[in-house]
Amino acid sequence: MTDELVLSVQHVTSGYREGGLLGRKQRHVVLHDVSFDIRHGEILGLVGESGTGKSTLARTILGMVEPDEGRVVHYTKRPQMIFQDPYSSLNPAYSVEWILEEPLRIYGKYDAPERKRRVREILERVELPEECLSARPAELSGGQRQRVSIAAALIQRPRFLIADEPVSALDVTIQAQILKLLRQLRDELDLSYLFISHDLNVVYQLCDRVLVMKQGRVIETGTVDEIFDHPKEEYTRQLLAAAE
Repeated sequence: MTDELVLSVQHVTSGYREGGLLGRKQRHVVLHDVSFDIRHGEILGLVGESGTGKSTLARTILGMVEPDEGRVVHYTKRPQMIFQDPYSSLNPAYSVEWILEEPLRIYGKYDAPERKRRVREILERVELPEECLSARPAELSGGQRQRVSIAAALIQRPRFLIADEPVSALDVTIQAQILKLLRQLRDELDLSYLFISHDLNVVYQLCDRVLVMKQGRVIETGTVDEIFDHPKEEYTRQLLAAAE
């Protein structure tokens, strides 16, 4: 890990509009003055209860939600996303090969042989056999589908990934395999992650630093050891106690 930044979130206040009386849409603020940086090679864990704004923060970083105040600065090209539920994020009508090749077709820079080569290279990176290329998502196991989802996020060679609860739907054995793969890919491909999770045990295994969010605010941040061994906030202590 270096001091070089891949992302800087600077005093971001953000939310969404929802229907109100007489068709007027009311602004619902979710994030309040959120600031943090992610450094090159770092895995930053983002924890907090459901509804605290973790997914809104991810969408704001991805540019899907415009901040009301503050700004998001990317020092690499836009990040890619690894989703919680690969079954809903992978097109069920197409084969794995089509799913992985489609972003390269859209990009338009590569001819067919180069696209095929890249697809097979990334499949090998996520440790899936070549037979999976002809399968549709429904024909794969949950762990295999998550590996395809990771491959789809990596096919355009981003330097920064947001992983939104990527192992929560998997059993403990498969979770451990996916966490090992994410660490391995970080080292081999020089990646950085924002890793969103409600499971503090998973965060402890994978992350370098942790942000604790409560009701749309960052209330505590520190290294994994600082947060787990010497939490400053009562809310953090409650999260840790619930994870034991």
